[in-house]
Amino acid sequence: MSLFKRSVTEGLGTFWLVLGGCGSAVLAAAFPAVGIGLLGVALAFGLTVLTMAFAIGHISGCHLNPAVSVGLVVGGRFPARELPAYIVAQVVGGTVAAALLYFIASGKPGFELASGLASNGYGEHSPGGYSLAAGFVTELVMTAMFVLIILGATDRRAPPGLAPIAIGLALTLIHLISIPVTNTSVNPARSTGPALIVGGWAIQQLWMFWLAPILGAVIGGFTYRWLGKEEPG
Repeated sequence: MSLFKRSVTEGLGTFWLVLGGCGSAVLAAAFPAVGIGLLGVALAFGLTVLTMAFAIGHISGCHLNPAVSVGLVVGGRFPARELPAYIVAQVVGGTVAAALLYFIASGKPGFELASGLASNGYGEHSPGGYSLAAGFVTELVMTAMFVLIILGATDRRAPPGLAPIAIGLALTLIHLISIPVTNTSVNPARSTGPALIVGGWAIQQLWMFWLAPILGAVIGGFTYRWLGKEEPG
């Protein structure tokens, strides 16, 4: 499969992740009487990865996330030379999804972009008012664990065919833990799309949602590479 086709597939998958995950937060989380709440949003993000892993995992690997791609490079599962193409495609897919979500959400009277479009933030823009330090550590640790789970679930020694379920549930759990802290990123492409639409504070705080997840991915990649290495004898 060509790199171009795999990159387009990554863009499509990331589009689905942002539209499904952020869309559930913006359109359905607090919908009158039947809002899905934090649990529903967490589940929606997990389901986007679960469904795409089955749909496109055999085509592109279903990274859907620049941090995951970096972690897979560090873990020895993905060639570094293909990393730029994947990251560009992921960011483009996430941005297109955010633009579509804005179009849909703005069709409701009273919608205000200032509400954030499910953007990630810290300090006064954290859902629970958590500090920059708390947000940074949360994003770093959650991404490290996510990458470690991905590498473990997709290891050739792991039970075959179950990786999408483990990865989808892992992302659900991560959101259950960290939505109150940062609105949960662990994915620079997921953060970039809404931030580009919202602008202002979302752009100013975006650096953290690139740096912390990528550092976490590097840690997760190195950790699993060490833990999972087969030893002689």
